[in-house]
Amino acid sequence: MPKTILVVDDKRSLVDLLRRALEKEGYRVVTAYNGREALEKARRHSPDLIILDIMMPEMDGYAFMQAHRREADTPIIMLTARVEEEDRVLGLELGADDYVTKPFHMRELLARVRAVLRRVEGAHSQPSRRMAYGGLEVDLEQRRVWVRGREVHLTPTEFALLTTMMRHPGRVYTRAQLLEAVSDGGIYEGYERTVDSHIAHLRAKIEANPKKPRYILTVHGVGYRFSPPEWLEG
Repeated sequence: MPKTILVVDDKRSLVDLLRRALEKEGYRVVTAYNGREALEKARRHSPDLIILDIMMPEMDGYAFMQAHRREADTPIIMLTARVEEEDRVLGLELGADDYVTKPFHMRELLARVRAVLRRVEGAHSQPSRRMAYGGLEVDLEQRRVWVRGREVHLTPTEFALLTTMMRHPGRVYTRAQLLEAVSDGGIYEGYERTVDSHIAHLRAKIEANPKKPRYILTVHGVGYRFSPPEWLEG
């Protein structure tokens, strides 16, 4: 069954171009032209991936992500004409998994679509087992996470970051290594600081006090590691 991709942009000519290119690759495409319409289409069609413009009327991409992330963890690729670092970081903090700057090459966008979908499929194909540390428990097959018995919902990138570090507790990962582990090798074009945004978002969901993290520790000048005491796996 083909993967469903929701394309959201207020420029109909670009939406048509993306729809044709994605359908040629074998994807089922659903379209929307603003954030409000996109929310309704996402609820109705449960897409496997969303390609999302940021600057739109009625409800922009940032507002859409805030609303959609309360309902689902669908992977999102941002389309943005803004090149400032703050704009990209804001989108990543709101839950985007990747971004593409306009204008873009269609081959590059299609490659990023395949990379994000592979990452999600890879997480689904993990062997049936759970990992647990203290009050943190992860089901690798179902991609579910519980903190002290309460389920939390992670984006695909957040889940990949967490499980990558949990598989090797105590190991220190550089930002470049984490990018490679979760994005099929540099789909952020070497923009390693995006890892910090994803880690901050992940900590906000799993740490009792994100400013004094228990699970994901910063190794200053290097990167991050998963705190290893009382490690259990089964």
